[in-house]
Amino acid sequence: MVVKELVQLRRDRLTFGMMLGVPVLQLLLFGYAINTDPQHLPTVVQLRDHGALPRSFLAALENTRYFRVDGVVTSDAAANAALARGQAMFTITVPEGFTRDLVRGQRPNLLVEVDASDPVAAGNAVAALAELTRTALRHDLVGPLAHLASVDPAFDVTLHRRYNPERITAYNVVPGLLGVILTMTMVLMTSLAVTRETERGTMENLLAMPLQPGKVMLGKIAPYVVVGYIQVAVVLLAARYLFGVPMQGSLLLLSLALLAFIAANLAVGFTFSTIARSQLQAMQLTFFFFLPSILLSGFMFPFAGMPGWAQLIGEVLPLTHFLRIVRGILLKDNDLAVIWPHVWPLLLFTAAVATLALRRYRRTLD
Repeated sequence: MVVKELVQLRRDRLTFGMMLGVPVLQLLLFGYAINTDPQHLPTVVQLRDHGALPRSFLAALENTRYFRVDGVVTSDAAANAALARGQAMFTITVPEGFTRDLVRGQRPNLLVEVDASDPVAAGNAVAALAELTRTALRHDLVGPLAHLASVDPAFDVTLHRRYNPERITAYNVVPGLLGVILTMTMVLMTSLAVTRETERGTMENLLAMPLQPGKVMLGKIAPYVVVGYIQVAVVLLAARYLFGVPMQGSLLLLSLALLAFIAANLAVGFTFSTIARSQLQAMQLTFFFFLPSILLSGFMFPFAGMPGWAQLIGEVLPLTHFLRIVRGILLKDNDLAVIWPHVWPLLLFTAAVATLALRRYRRTLD
């Protein structure tokens, strides 16, 4: 029996590969890609005072390694747009007359706005801001300004947490669960679509039907689109009435974006069903896709804290873009123009994977 099992394991190359591949994948992801202390967070600055002291503050800000100043904006509207689009996690406004008020000892205020839709991602960076008020200008307050060094702090920071001011974790997690649940169920169910026919002995009847592979694919996945929308309705009702998640944006726009996301996952599942020889192999392939999806999409860990190579992989995954879409619509009231940069990658992904699935679809039992 031992020899028999070893021979079967050797012949089942996919299962054997999964036994080795999944632990290696977990080791790499948890060891290198996951970082709960994200640094170099994208920041834009609205600089209304161009004196030396504000520039010293910005230099100290980047030296903390929690902030990365990506550019300068000239209006409140541009700063708000950067937060809404996810291009920046922080916006810093240096008011006019900052240097003058500081020299007079009037403790001017800097306005810092943070995208708090993910309260964990910005936690350490916000804590670093409090320390900067005491240390950022230490090397500038010398000579005639030395008396200001005794003022603790020399200036104040007014912090505005946008989109989730109370830092409620459910506001970030529950909308994300919508994408996670759809990824798991849509990929799993459609990955069993063709392999189930083979194991039940009905694949020959399916091949005998006068249907092109594209029609077979549409027929297999269409029912699950309806199932996906039912799941979405259940999750959204629970999010609204059990967890109090705000729904600021258009649910109609969300439903249209959902169609692209559901189609992407169904295409992945159908592709797996053309590769797997059994339902067990189909489930293994689903897990191999699901694991990096939840770890590299920004659902469990901050996306900004991942290394560059992990972010590149994450940008390919449909769940990454859908999380930005659903959180943007529900929490930020994003419109189509704002979410479009995340919709077209879903459409492109769906087209590429569906083409691969149709090419792999076997028209014979051999």
